[in-house]
Amino acid sequence: MPSDTRILIVDDHEDTLYALESALAPLGYQLGRATSGDEALKEVLRGQVGLLLLDVRMPGVSGLEVVRYMRRVEQTQHIPVILLTGFGPDHELTTAAFGLGVADLVMKPVDPWALRTKVRYLYDAHQHHLALQQEVLRLRAQVREHTETAARPQRPALPHPDVRVPPQRPVGAHAGELESDRT
Repeated sequence: MPSDTRILIVDDHEDTLYALESALAPLGYQLGRATSGDEALKEVLRGQVGLLLLDVRMPGVSGLEVVRYMRRVEQTQHIPVILLTGFGPDHELTTAAFGLGVADLVMKPVDPWALRTKVRYLYDAHQHHLALQQEVLRLRAQVREHTETAARPQRPALPHPDVRVPPQRPVGAHAGELESDRT
C-alpha cells in the first residue's frame, strides 16, 4: 500500500538506531529516526508518522512521557507505538505501557524477524484504518450533498411556448403520481 507516512525509530544510541533500521529495511517502508523524546514529539506532531518504535529510557523525555503526550493530542492518539526496553521485564513498566494503549513492549536485543512481523501488521492495520476514515468522510460528504440537494425547493418547470406541448413531469415525480394528475 503506497503511503507517504513513515515509521519513526527513536533511541538515544546510534548503534541501536542503525540495528533497528537494518532490521526493518527489508519491509520497504519509509523510515525516520530521532535520538530523543523531544525530537520524537516534534516529528510526530509534524505528521506523516504511521508507527512509532520508541525506546523507553532516554535522557530528558522518556518513551512513556512521549506516549502520554501523544494520547492527549487528537491527531496523534491513534498512532501505534512499540516500546523497546533493554532492562528486562518490569511489571510497573508493562502496566503503565499497556494502560497508555501501547501496541507492544519488546525486550532488547530485538529478534529482527519478530520485529518485522509486528511492525508490518501494526503499520498496515493503521494505514487501512486511516483509509477507512477517509472513505467515511468522503461518503458523509456525499450524503450531506445529496440531502442538501434534495431539500432545496424545486422550481416549477416553465410552460412551453407552444401550448400543444404537454407540461413536463416535475423532477422526482413517479408514474403513479402522474396518473392521478390525469384523472
